[in-house]
Amino acid sequence: MRGLSNYCLSCCVNSLLQTFSATWEIAELLERWDVAGARGDARNVALHLKRVLEAMRGGLPQLAPHRDFLHCLDQNRFRLNVQHDADEVFLSILNFIHQQMDNRVLAGEIQDLYKISVETHLQCLKCNSIQTETSYMLSLPLYVKEDDNSLEGCMNSFFEHQELKGINSCFCAHCGTKNPSRQGVKLLSLPRILCMNLKRFRNSRGSTHKLDCRVPFPETFDFSQSLQDVFSENFAQNECRYTLYAVVVHSGYAMFGHYTAYVRHRENKCWYYADDSHVQQASWEEVQRTYGGRHSRTAYMLMYRRDSEEWRPRPELSG
Repeated sequence: MRGLSNYCLSCCVNSLLQTFSATWEIAELLERWDVAGARGDARNVALHLKRVLEAMRGGLPQLAPHRDFLHCLDQNRFRLNVQHDADEVFLSILNFIHQQMDNRVLAGEIQDLYKISVETHLQCLKCNSIQTETSYMLSLPLYVKEDDNSLEGCMNSFFEHQELKGINSCFCAHCGTKNPSRQGVKLLSLPRILCMNLKRFRNSRGSTHKLDCRVPFPETFDFSQSLQDVFSENFAQNECRYTLYAVVVHSGYAMFGHYTAYVRHRENKCWYYADDSHVQQASWEEVQRTYGGRHSRTAYMLMYRRDSEEWRPRPELSG
């Protein structure tokens, strides 16, 4: 692993780059991209991500060059010398890749790595009619409570039914008016890479504060055993077991903090801790200290990989 210098407050992007480097599926897809016809070199996030990931795999002892990638993000309105939210930057990078790659097939495959397909049911509490629509997310936003939490509990809260009343009432096409409703979300499909964002920041009276409360998370978990009631009737996947391979950590306060990352090496399966230019081997016990509570270094983003047969990209189509 190669470190990344903190250039113009780049700890957020540095930590995300370490997680992208550990997501070897992205690197393999970008390697297949013929960039000869790529346009907008200075603003093309996908192109600069391809280059920086290649440099990070170079095996050289010095720091990996990533300033061009940072300046590229700056030209896409993620300014240098400004603190950013890691989840916002992560989702924007994936969207930039999807928008800016000229190979639409590979761009779609990269997005599919993270795509969580869901089915939303909205029931009118006046006439009981149900509206159903499908959508997708690239990261699962999990609300963190101010008291005891668990990853399973946070996920259950996300999928539990919510009643929408008052100003939150929804329009019912059958009644032709806004009525109190009940909304529920079910899983249609799970991705190869499951990213979760622990929503630790709260806005109150014009200020933002951070919740350092404890959120334990497992190294492996099985959706089909832990969350049996969240699946749609149309869910057809057999393998729902996941293993953690990356954690983005936030230290400090909401308005002044620092990002680092723990990543699991593909070959030796060991954990490593990346703090900008400094990289060292770590242990699962050290990762567990980011649960929160007494420690200010708290897990903010979790990345799990589905346990299944060896992943293979789709074969390229000729003609």
